[in-house]
Amino acid sequence: MTTQRIEERKARDRQARRAQIIRAARQVAESEGWSNVTVRRLSDEISYSQPVLYSHFENREGIVAAVAIEGFQELGLALEKARLRGKRRNPVEAVASGYLEFATASPAIYEAMFSLSLSVPFGDPATPPELRFAFSQILELFPEQSTKSETLSELFWASLHGIVELTRTKRFPPKRQKERLRALVEVFSFAIDKMAQVEKSQ
Repeated sequence: MTTQRIEERKARDRQARRAQIIRAARQVAESEGWSNVTVRRLSDEISYSQPVLYSHFENREGIVAAVAIEGFQELGLALEKARLRGKRRNPVEAVASGYLEFATASPAIYEAMFSLSLSVPFGDPATPPELRFAFSQILELFPEQSTKSETLSELFWASLHGIVELTRTKRFPPKRQKERLRALVEVFSFAIDKMAQVEKSQ
């Protein structure tokens, strides 16, 4: 076996171990909560020594960040699918529904993405592409490429996140979720229509 093939195999093995660590962290978080996700626990779960885990991640926070970044990629794909599917009716409604469905189906991942302390930069040149991809699916809803589009996208995202968190913490009664979603869609659909009208008149 050539030196290049040996190095390629080592790289594949390393990548596979990294994915295994992330997968184990997700599984423990989903079943028992993030407080039980420790380097020691993950070491037991995947049958590797703690030094092996530390060779992939500097600390527990690094593992949580990796899970969060993976979650943003999955959220972005879910929103992209929803947006394209909703083009014929209402893409705003489709994206909003897709966002809430993702948060409901993956609460532990969503918590890592938005509630746990992360060293991952947001809204910065160093922001990972997975985060940019997820946000771009919301930005695509607004026709005018400007700071106003970005601001409205941020407000739309903030509204969805607020609904998720206030429902999760039982501040919002679940029985009115459809009504909330409908009202949110009406507000932002109106904003998009107004932006389109202004753009046409220019």
